Amino acid sequence: MKRQFLTVALGMLVSTSAMAGGTVSGTIKYDGQVPPMKTIKMSADAKCEAKHTEPVTAEALVLGEGNTLANIFVRVKSGLPEGKTYETPAEPTVLNQLGCMYVPHVIAVQKDQPVKILNSDGTLHNVHGLPTKNAEFNVAMPAFKKEISKTFDQVEDPFKVKCDVHPWMGGYIAVMDNPFFDVTAQDGKFEIKDLPAGDYEIEFWQEKLGTQVQKVTVADGATQTLDVTMTRPETVGQLNFIVIEN
Repeated sequence: MKRQFLTVALGMLVSTSAMAGGTVSGTIKYDGQVPPMKTIKMSADAKCEAKHTEPVTAEALVLGEGNTLANIFVRVKSGLPEGKTYETPAEPTVLNQLGCMYVPHVIAVQKDQPVKILNSDGTLHNVHGLPTKNAEFNVAMPAFKKEISKTFDQVEDPFKVKCDVHPWMGGYIAVMDNPFFDVTAQDGKFEIKDLPAGDYEIEFWQEKLGTQVQKVTVADGATQTLDVTMTRPETVGQLNFIVIEN
């Protein structure tokens, strides 16, 4: 009887653990006319040009099948318990310079989490970060310098990273104080797991389309689907991602 009670108790513990958090997931799509994107000319650096067999276009708007959106930074904007702190991951997030592009184009990390910046191109780069809350940095990476590491101690919205050697290179880094965020790949899918039950605002950021906020209620052990459509901003001045090669 004691063994049976112990088995039941353990089963209840596992079940309770499995139900400890909820999930928000969904797919993000683009709605509207797809603008032609500028073709990037890399002839100024033969090593960059040799990395590509097909034309490379600007990454200000990257779409997948069915106009799914890549490079969307998704985060919990409000609803998390106030004052709660979260463990900083020891595992670094990787930002590679590959084909003279930043891969991934957008990354997000927690405060003090290492960002491992790689140079896989065998040519000179310099990584120039332009945060406003964290310290600006500008680090040369000659061909022989394969890796550097950076950390950020302030929460910050996505900030630009560029290469002064190759002016077409640009990416973004966001810094969070919690683990409840994601960045979409070309399939437009995101998933934020282990959220305590409650009401949340989820924010979706894209470098040219701006931000969108959606409200969602999360229950323990349940997955809430939140599909989002983003559109071109109405303000003409924000449409500078529509660049056509002359």
